Amino acid sequence: MSACTPTRASDSTRTHRTHPPHSPPPAPRRRFRPAGADVSASIAVFLIALPLSLGIALATGAPLQAGLVAAAVGGLVAGRIGGSALQVSGPAAGLTVVTADLIQRYGWRTTCAITVLAGLAQIGLGCLRVARTALAVSPAIVHGMLAGIGVTIAVAQLHIVLGGRPQSSVLANLRALPAQLAQLAPASVAVSTLTLALLLLWPRLPGRAGQVLRKVPAPLVAVAGATATAALAGLSLLKVDLPSWRNHALAGLPEGPALGLAAAVLTTTLVCSVQSLLGAIAVDKLVASRPGPGVHIHRSDLDRELLGQGAANIVSGTLGGLPVAGVAVRSTANVNAGAVSRNSTMLHGVLVVVAALLMVPALELIPLASLAALVMAVGIQMVSLHHIRTVTRHREVLVYAVTTLGVVVLGVLQGVALGIAVAVATALHRLTRTRITHDEQEGVHHVQVRGQLTFLAVPRLSRALHLVPQGADVVVELSGSFMDHAAYEALQDWQKTHIAQGGSVELTGRRAGVRIGEPEDLSEPPATAHGPEAQKAQAAVATGSDAHQEDPPRPGHGTGLAEPVASSGCRCRPWTPWRNHQCERPPAASRAGQHSGTGADGRQAALGDTSPGPEPGGRQLVRGISAFQRNTAPLVRGELARLAREGQRPTQLFLTCADSRLVTSMITSSGPGDLFVVRNVGNLVPLPGAESGDDSVAAAIEYAVEVLQVRSITVCGHSGCGAMQALLNSEPGGARTPLKRWLRHGLPSLERMADDNRPWARLAGRGPADAVEQLCLTNVVEQLEHLRAHDSVARALREGALELHGMYFHVGEAQAYLLTGADQDRVFDHVREADLPA
Repeated sequence: MSACTPTRASDSTRTHRTHPPHSPPPAPRRRFRPAGADVSASIAVFLIALPLSLGIALATGAPLQAGLVAAAVGGLVAGRIGGSALQVSGPAAGLTVVTADLIQRYGWRTTCAITVLAGLAQIGLGCLRVARTALAVSPAIVHGMLAGIGVTIAVAQLHIVLGGRPQSSVLANLRALPAQLAQLAPASVAVSTLTLALLLLWPRLPGRAGQVLRKVPAPLVAVAGATATAALAGLSLLKVDLPSWRNHALAGLPEGPALGLAAAVLTTTLVCSVQSLLGAIAVDKLVASRPGPGVHIHRSDLDRELLGQGAANIVSGTLGGLPVAGVAVRSTANVNAGAVSRNSTMLHGVLVVVAALLMVPALELIPLASLAALVMAVGIQMVSLHHIRTVTRHREVLVYAVTTLGVVVLGVLQGVALGIAVAVATALHRLTRTRITHDEQEGVHHVQVRGQLTFLAVPRLSRALHLVPQGADVVVELSGSFMDHAAYEALQDWQKTHIAQGGSVELTGRRAGVRIGEPEDLSEPPATAHGPEAQKAQAAVATGSDAHQEDPPRPGHGTGLAEPVASSGCRCRPWTPWRNHQCERPPAASRAGQHSGTGADGRQAALGDTSPGPEPGGRQLVRGISAFQRNTAPLVRGELARLAREGQRPTQLFLTCADSRLVTSMITSSGPGDLFVVRNVGNLVPLPGAESGDDSVAAAIEYAVEVLQVRSITVCGHSGCGAMQALLNSEPGGARTPLKRWLRHGLPSLERMADDNRPWARLAGRGPADAVEQLCLTNVVEQLEHLRAHDSVARALREGALELHGMYFHVGEAQAYLLTGADQDRVFDHVREADLPA
């Protein structure tokens, strides 16, 4: 989670209509008044959609008008009905391979009928509200599918770029490529090269002039530049041919084998739905990250989006258009152009209709080689290096590669099916893969079990356990979350035997307070062993249970393990609630072997024998380090190793108080490498300057902004701040202690609160509890002003590369508030779930 997630700002300009009680509110007047931002965004999207729609139609082998029909219907129908306000729908490159295959097998009119049936299927899925379920498909499969489609598109369009005609499959295109290279058409190659060069170089134009020119979409510049060059040079090239709309072919009754048609409808539905739903979620993220307060735009309703896409496909197929889906390129352009409502998408559809009716002579000047180069570039971009790095990091590159190759060689549906099969096999392999190791450290034998403990791992577990000598002290570390009955019995039998031979057994892992016992018959006490070591083994518990809970024994709990009745003792564990280790001394017979573990960033731990109240700091530190090395280090070692190799790249500077109750990673749900944290007494930011400045804080700010290039700085105050209490109670004079000299940087906050001409910062929904809380809130606002006085911060703010955020954490309520509003109305408001990006 980002610590600077924006909250919903109140709209003071919104009018509130009143109506009599117990009566429905009056129907609002519907007036189509598009905002200026929507108009400019619709023009930008139209200029991108026009050449891409023609290029995709060319790549599929459909009539070129079909691309324009799909673009217009996607804008008007999906834009009006769909659940994503800013997503732009139309003919998508991801559907090119599917549509081309359908046209080759069944003809154009049947393909249109398949599009209609796919739309009906989408409406059915939307009515069943299964949109979220559809997203359960592994991202590696989705990205692999798109990459395979991108490769197929690029290889096919390469033949048109070289002056030839594409074959029916990728393998055929690759086999024909040497012959095509031997018969190059210089004019086609020249126009295509110019198109690709403009596509590549236009977004990289330098300087202020380049910044202005880059507002014109690169696809439009590329196609227009290639068209103008071909016309001026008098090149003989195949060009766009738009027959009369009177001869445009509409949908007909589907003809072909029923099973083949059903598979075609399923494939079209799958690709259209997944691409549209993923696009809607991506648009939500783009909107959430758009700089500036802007207009609040609701998150996408994915079920409604399916309904809108289904309706658009029904209309497009009926009118003889290509299948419709959400398009990433156009949607990104729509958001970046500042669109604020679905009116921009609908206006873009209107402009496509106007162009299709009035701009036919101009469109027929476009060389087909230029459109092919444009679509080839889109296909290459679908093989995303970012996606490859992501799936590699998550160890799903095999799923990605198999899906990609399957789509390229066999087809979309077959490739996706192969990807799903490999993903399931990989998941089963990970579930059954168990790593068991044995080593000895300082006379104590450690048996580590990494992964789920099932019957498949019992032989290896038995071999590892029998390496332990009789009478030895053993620690068995169970890191998995599941143990089946066979593994339970094997471990239980070995534990009884080892204890009977004078040894001790300590079980640790993710389930604290759990030991191997007798789940079948709880009326009898656990088997009694002899000697102090056996007593220690009986009382041994493992890390990983709910902290500080006293649960009665439950037979067969999850894995067939029984929880012992523990009268008292520390059962703190990592990543769960704890009580600052205020644990009572356990009974003498069960004191040994009890322990607790911690995670990171303030999760202290105490192992073993604790006295009433907190144990001595040095002992607690040593025990905490020991617990970290045993329980947490194996889980985070891989991520920390990556950070050690790549260096830190935090996105936020988080400046907060040194108060021990503020655990920054806990309240921001962050981890290693996410936050660059500066803590001091009172979360103060001294003003820059030789006399009043503080080099420590100023150096951290400069390093974070200029070297680490963080994108946001958050100043976080909290309730019950001792520094603010000291400021309120401070008296002039007295000894100038280091604490008093430091707190002088908080005096501007005290003066701000005392100034009647400046409005007080406040909490949403209630007033401050006391003067201390009011000063805590005021101090956050004042320290943000101090931040702006630092040169590095001011420069980054002017360049739009940095955001400042205020935050207040109420310790007693465990509630975080974010600062919203303008200078005259600074409100710390809750973070609402509806305001979060998908």
